[in-house]
Amino acid sequence: MAALAGAVGAGVSALAARLGPAGPALEAVALACLFSLRDLARAAREVAGALDAGDLEGARRAVARHLVSRPTGELDAGRVASAAVESVAENLTDSFVAPVCFYLAFGLAGAAAYRALNTADAMLGYRAGALEWFGKAAARLDDLANLVPARLAGLGLVAGAALAGEDAPRALAALRRERRATASPNAGWTMAAMAGALGVTLEKPGAYRLGRGPLPGPAEIERALRVFGLGALSSGAAALLLRGLATMFR
Repeated sequence: MAALAGAVGAGVSALAARLGPAGPALEAVALACLFSLRDLARAAREVAGALDAGDLEGARRAVARHLVSRPTGELDAGRVASAAVESVAENLTDSFVAPVCFYLAFGLAGAAAYRALNTADAMLGYRAGALEWFGKAAARLDDLANLVPARLAGLGLVAGAALAGEDAPRALAALRRERRATASPNAGWTMAAMAGALGVTLEKPGAYRLGRGPLPGPAEIERALRVFGLGALSSGAAALLLRGLATMFR
């Protein structure tokens, strides 16, 4: 799947190279298709809207349908909001920073191959039964691919917190203290930073508890989206700077 997606990306790049001035526009549109920022924001706001309206069942359905794979039927309002905030934080890596990094390193082929791998992890990762080893392969490869992007995204959220008027020093302290508190080697970087930025606790029952403070509510979902957006800008700028420095010293 990843090889096929990479081949399609390479084909689009080859076509763009033949189109002259229109080529960069085609490649930019193709790259934008590999991001999912609007869908993420829409899904998070759907959860927040349901919680604001007192519709806990609707919020549970929305967060399960769009954002997380954990069972949500028994979650209270705070833990539903926590699941939404966690997903927003973690998706800075998956939906933006990693595709940008792979694009800068390997072109459109690399970004497309990454997104195929990341999608396979989301669909198959850690499942038991007939797909168990497909799931484990996808999950481990996704962990490897995200080692650098997740750390860049975590620091990007600290910068985003500063730009959004949230508590950047607390975000950095939480990142340093709790980045290894999750089973994933990568997810803790962004989720801990977001918990610290918002001054809340993010909890997946039976798995991890990040941050110090109350569980979040609908308002914190919107605050998380602001930190996310500014974190994406910061991370993207940092990735471009690193690419420029690497090119300069070749």
